[in-house]
Amino acid sequence: MTKVIMRMKDIILSLLVGALLGAVFKLLKLPAPAPPVLSGIVGIFGIFLGGIGMEYVLRYFAK
Repeated sequence: MTKVIMRMKDIILSLLVGALLGAVFKLLKLPAPAPPVLSGIVGIFGIFLGGIGMEYVLRYFAK
């Protein structure tokens, strides 16, 4: 399989597992183990961008 298909499978599997866990937590009347929605999404996106940015920096200085 190609890398793109493998990544899509990982993304879809992560989404399904997350949705399942969210449903289980709701059924058990437990608080979601995540930060508030918007700040959590922004924080995860920031971590993602930081990782990509560092890849570029390391690749630039490796030349």
